[in-house]
Amino acid sequence: MTWFGEPVSRRMLVAAIVVAGLLAGASLWRFGFSWTSLPYIAYGVLSGVLIVIDARSKRLPNALTLPAIPVTAALLAGPAIAGEGDGALLRAICAGTVLLLAYLALHLISPAGLGLGDVKLAASMGMVLGWISWPALLWGAVLGFVIAALVSLALLAARRATRKSDVPFGPSMLAGAWVVIIASSAIPL
Repeated sequence: MTWFGEPVSRRMLVAAIVVAGLLAGASLWRFGFSWTSLPYIAYGVLSGVLIVIDARSKRLPNALTLPAIPVTAALLAGPAIAGEGDGALLRAICAGTVLLLAYLALHLISPAGLGLGDVKLAASMGMVLGWISWPALLWGAVLGFVIAALVSLALLAARRATRKSDVPFGPSMLAGAWVVIIASSAIPL
């Protein structure tokens, strides 16, 4: 069986389902049964799949990252129409644009350091963080880099990577975003 051109093992499929389920559950815990939980549940499922694909293949497929941009915006429009998140939809769209442009600038400065898949992922990730607040966007983005650095250091220490190894950034980006999304219920951001 293949998944976006990559061979899929049962272990990979189970990992994607487990991570997606945990993040969807975390969304329900964070937002409760509300209109706002729906886009985050969907983003949790997408995140679980992208984390496993990128960790395995070091690629974030366009077939998922590109449609995620308008779909995330449309799903966030639901809670806005229902009267949740006063002004959050505009902030979310602006935040997605800001993060996309920031990651694009980083890619242009160092194409080998940040892939275009990460740039495209930044748009939808920026929207889900921006819905919460501007500080959530900042913390989510920064935490992604911190997690990536820690993962790289751990791989170096375990001799599973060298300084020239490519370490996928998407899982760290999403981990940073989800830590902030979940923590934002306890820490005002």
